[in-house]
This record gives sequence, structure tokens and C-alpha cells, in this order.
Amino acid sequence: MYHQRQLFRVGLAIGTLSSLLCTFGCSNTTETDAASATAPTAVLGAAGSTFIAPLMTKWVSTYQQAHPRIQVNYRPIGSGGGIEEMKQGYLSFGASDAPLNDEQAKEMSPVIQVPASAGPVCIVYNLPNLSTPLRLSAKSLSDIFLGNIISWQDPAIARDNPGATLPKAAVIVVHRSDGSGTTSIFTSYLSKVSHDWSWKSGQGLSVTWPIGLGADGSKGVLAIVKQTPGTIGYMELNYAKQSGVPVASIQNEAGHFVQPSPASAAAAIDAFRDSLAKDARTPIVDPPASAPEAYPITGLSFILIPKDRQDAEQQTAVRNFIAFAISTGQDSAEELS
Repeated sequence: MYHQRQLFRVGLAIGTLSSLLCTFGCSNTTETDAASATAPTAVLGAAGSTFIAPLMTKWVSTYQQAHPRIQVNYRPIGSGGGIEEMKQGYLSFGASDAPLNDEQAKEMSPVIQVPASAGPVCIVYNLPNLSTPLRLSAKSLSDIFLGNIISWQDPAIARDNPGATLPKAAVIVVHRSDGSGTTSIFTSYLSKVSHDWSWKSGQGLSVTWPIGLGADGSKGVLAIVKQTPGTIGYMELNYAKQSGVPVASIQNEAGHFVQPSPASAAAAIDAFRDSLAKDARTPIVDPPASAPEAYPITGLSFILIPKDRQDAEQQTAVRNFIAFAISTGQDSAEELS
């Protein structure tokens, strides 16, 4: 991680030249110079992960205040969409919660993958009469999304929630229908904790869901869960906190039921520190029992930077923005979960 900042300044011709320029019309020259002084020196087009979108919005706003002539336009279209637009050469940089594996990388022009943030994928639900946070073991959660648990009064859920009053209602699963890095993190977890899930659906930006209602983006999942009692879905913690929907505590390998938070996500990263030092693409789901405070459904979010497609000015602008994001820009991460 490194710090690098560059300020762009424009010098305007003054003094004796001004009298010569007035010969050709001072008003037009002044307007031209003013436009030149405020025009962007670089416009960066970016797209991808919805997971990192709130943080990216904060980064862009803060960076552009200090560098008003660098314009960054980020579109949260999902990790799959960002990767596809990177392939087509449309972007100055992309963002994905699923890093490119070796085979995917071969299909693209050379790309640098920079882990820029991390966070928990939380399980959200709509159970109006449940007064305490829902608790789910790895098996209960995977069986819900496999369709093996169809009632909220299933004995497995009751064992996870002793003393809780669970509704006599069907379990309604909601999942992402678009190519999603959030889906990739969640299905990576399910594949690790459930052989049945790994065999039937696997992991990735898009999978074949055994059951459930599909929704476009985290906002789509949120809309269905908020409106429909009995539903359960998954999304980024930031979206859940902003909307006020409850999030479940998930049992980790140490046997603890842990709430998603920046601290419990950081504990998951720490549990995989040695592996990440060798390959930053290492999944950090389902940490070992030696990390009792770690939230088990946690993932890294990556910025994807093309190496060769841009001119020197664009490359410098991208490099400086990413340098900001992975250094002082990290100060914004915890407040946005």
C-alpha cells in the first residue's frame, strides 16, 4: 500500500500578452481560458460491484474535492457487468467482489487486480414477531437455500434459536438474478460448508438456484424482503443497515453465532493472513475455529485495472485515484460497514 497524490494546475498567460489577445476579442478569449481552466484533464469511466458502491461513491466525492479536474463516473451494475465491460474495453477500471481466476484472466487484456476493501455478506429476513436476532448454523442456512427447510418452525431452526417464537409460515428464499459478486461470496461460503450445495449449484457470479425468487441487484432483494413476511435473502451490510432490516447471526467454525460487522469481517481477513500474502484472491469465507470472533460470510472486493489500454495521462489518473482509495480512502470504510 502506498501514498501518492498529484495536483493538477493550469497556468494562464497574463501581462503583456493580454493586450495582444484583446485584438482578437477579449470576451471570447476570457471564455475560452475559463473553460480550459475548468475542463477535466481526465475522465475515468468505471463500473461493477454494488457491494463496494457506497464506499466508491464516498471515494469519488472526496477525491474530486481535492482533484476537481479528475472526473470519475462509477456505475454499480454488478460485478458480472463490470467484468464484461472490462472485457469489451469500455472502462478505465472495474470493480468485482469475485477476482478473476487464471482462466478468466487469459480471456482479457492484461489486468491488475487490487483488493481494495472487504465486508460481510449478511443474511436478511422478514419475521415480524421475532424479538431477537435470528440465529442460523451453516447447515440450517445451506438447507434453507437448498430447499430442504421449508418452514420457519423446522426443528433445525428451532435448535439454533432456543426459546424463540418462530412463525407458522413458509420460508421464502430471495436471491440475486444478476451476475453478482455478492452472490459469488455467498455461494463460495455455501459450497465450502455444504457438499450438497457444492455438487448441485456450486459457486460463482451466477448459479442455478434450487429454489427462490430472483431479484435484480441488492435493492431488488431488499424490496422483496421488506414487503414480504417469511422471506430470507442476502446482501451487503451497508444496504441492510440503511434500510433497517434485521440481519441474522451466523454460526462460525468456533461455534459462535456472530453478527456481521466491520470488526468481525476484519477478524476473517486476519484468519487468512498467510494465505492472502501468497495470493490475494484467496477466499476468506468460513474461517477456522482459531478465529472465534470472525464472521463466516466475508469477502474481498477488487478493483480491476487494465494495464495497456489507456494513454499515459489516463493511466496516471487511474493510478493516483487507486492509490488514494487503498490508503487514506480506507478511513471511510468502517463508517460505511
